Amino acid sequence: MIVWLNGTFGAGKTTTAALLKDALPARVFDAEHVGYLLRGIIGDLPHTDFKEWAPWRTLTVATAKEVLDLAGGTLVIPQSVLQRPHWTELMDGFAAHDIPVRAYTLHADRDTFTTRVRADTVETGALEWRLDHRDAYESALDAWMSDQTTVIDTTHRTPADVCAQITAATNA
Repeated sequence: MIVWLNGTFGAGKTTTAALLKDALPARVFDAEHVGYLLRGIIGDLPHTDFKEWAPWRTLTVATAKEVLDLAGGTLVIPQSVLQRPHWTELMDGFAAHDIPVRAYTLHADRDTFTTRVRADTVETGALEWRLDHRDAYESALDAWMSDQTTVIDTTHRTPADVCAQITAATNA
């Protein structure tokens, strides 16, 4: 099974994924690493986000499948996907391999989001990129994410609370 954590940057995906690792238990697959791999190979091709590359989507599905085939269990993927066609391609890929997916969108209101990303001391170089993508996230949330994922408001909740909710829902 895959537990996909979608949502805006700063909503708590990475923190929640780390907690889910022990709570479910699960393995965490940061699909950003697939993007980093591809940047070294095809990063010279025009793009604004590595998720635009079909190989990223194909390799994300293939990697998840291979890890689950080898290790079994649950895989948590904390990754923002804002483009509906890319999301559909990923979900169709998992379905083709009979891999069930529980998809959650972690959401924080705009003020909380801004406070969180400004306070981030780990990925300080991503501040402007994160702020610039908030509107795209809100458009995706309204257009399709709220229908295709379970939205969890993280605005006034601790990561432990969010983890407990996802763990209960996943184990139900």
